[in-house]
Amino acid sequence: MPGILSLALRSAWNRRTTLAFIVAAMVLATILLLSVTQARRSLHESFSQAVNGTDLIVGARGSNVQLLLYAVFHIGDATQNMSWASAQKLARHPAVAWSIPLSLGDSHRGFPVLATSQAYFEHLQVGHGELLQFSQGRMFNDVYDAVIGSEVAQRLGYAVGQRITLTHGAVAMPGAAHADKPFRVVGVLAPTGTPVDRTVHITLAGMEAIHLDWQAGAPLPGMHISAEAARRFDLTPKTITAQLLGLKRRSDVFAMQRAVADEAAEPLMGVLPGVTLDQLWELAGRGEQVLMGLAWVVAVAGIAGMVATLLASLQARRRELAILRAVGAGPWEILALLGLEGLGVTLAGMLLGVLLTASLLPLMSAWLEVHYGISLAGLSLDVTSVTMLALLLAGGVLGSLIPGVCAWRMSLSEGLAPRV
Repeated sequence: MPGILSLALRSAWNRRTTLAFIVAAMVLATILLLSVTQARRSLHESFSQAVNGTDLIVGARGSNVQLLLYAVFHIGDATQNMSWASAQKLARHPAVAWSIPLSLGDSHRGFPVLATSQAYFEHLQVGHGELLQFSQGRMFNDVYDAVIGSEVAQRLGYAVGQRITLTHGAVAMPGAAHADKPFRVVGVLAPTGTPVDRTVHITLAGMEAIHLDWQAGAPLPGMHISAEAARRFDLTPKTITAQLLGLKRRSDVFAMQRAVADEAAEPLMGVLPGVTLDQLWELAGRGEQVLMGLAWVVAVAGIAGMVATLLASLQARRRELAILRAVGAGPWEILALLGLEGLGVTLAGMLLGVLLTASLLPLMSAWLEVHYGISLAGLSLDVTSVTMLALLLAGGVLGSLIPGVCAWRMSLSEGLAPRV
C-alpha cells in the first residue's frame, strides 16, 4: 500500500496543472458550503440574542419584519412613528413590568443614534439573558450625555469625555450636522455581539433638543436655539419610533398584543420577537437554499470534472497501467491507485477550503458589522458542517472509482498493444 500511495502522489504531480483546476473547484465548493452554514448559524444566534427578554415590540401598524429590523437591528427605515401619549399609556398597563422607548433617525459617522431612557440599561437583555454592562463610565443623566457601544469606541477611538456631533438622518449630508449642540460621551458599553455595540445612545430629551430649530428634516431659516437655551424648553418627546415591553407574566403576551391592536388613539401593533424572527428566517430561507444549492452544484461540477479528467487520462495512461499489471499489480491495486488520486485531490481542495473560510470569515464579519451591524462568529465545525464535508469527501472518492473500474476492466493486451 505505501508503494501505491507513492505512485499515486507521483502520478498526480505529473498532472498537477489539470488537477489544480479540480482542486480549485473543491476549494470553492467547500468555502460556499461552510460560509452559508456558518453565516446562517451566526445570524440566527445574533438576532436571537438581540431580542432576548423582550416580550413585545410596539410600533406603528405596518410590516412586522420591518418594525423588528428597524427598531432592534437599525436596518431599513421606519414607516411612521407612534405618539408618546400612547407609549406612556401602554407603559402604565397593569400587565407591563417595564417599558423602553426607542427613537431613531439620526447618526454619527455612519453609526445609528438611538434616543432612549435609563430603562434601556436597566432592563434590556442581550446574549443569554445578561443585562448591559459598562466597560467605562456610566449611563447618561444630562440632556447632552451619550453612551456608546464597544464597536463605536473601538473603530472611532472614543473614550469617556469625548465630544461628538450628531448628524441628522442616517446618511451624512452637507448642512445636516447638529454642530451647535455637541454631546459628551459619559459611558462605553461592554461588547455584546448585538447591534448595541455599534449604536450611539442619547437621552430622549437630547433628541428633542437638537431638533427644536429643525422642521421637515432641515434647519428652520433664521431660527437658532443654542444648546443652553434648549434646556429651558419642554423636551418631552411628542413621538417615538417604537417601544419595547417586558411583561410581568409571559402568558399575558397575546392579551397584551390584542390590547395594543385595540388602541383607539392610533393604529398600533405589537410584534412578538420570536414569531417575527421565524417569519424573517422563512423569507431568508429561500436565499439560503439558493446559496446552498449553488454550493452543491459547484461541488458536483468539481467531482464531475475530476471523473472526466481521470477518464480522459486513462487513454494516455494505458501503457502505464498495463506495465503495472505486467509487473504484478492486480486489479484491486489499480483501483486503489486511481481511488487514492481522487481522494487526494478532494482532500486537498477541502483542507484549503476550510483554511480559506477560517481566514475570510473575520473579513466578512468586519464588513457586515460596518454596514449592517451583524457579527459573524469564527469558523466552528458543527454536526451539519462535518456532515456536509463528509458527503463532499465521499462524493470525491466514489467519483474516482468510476475511472478505476474502467481501468480494472482494461485487459493487459489492450494496454500493451500499440494503437495505429
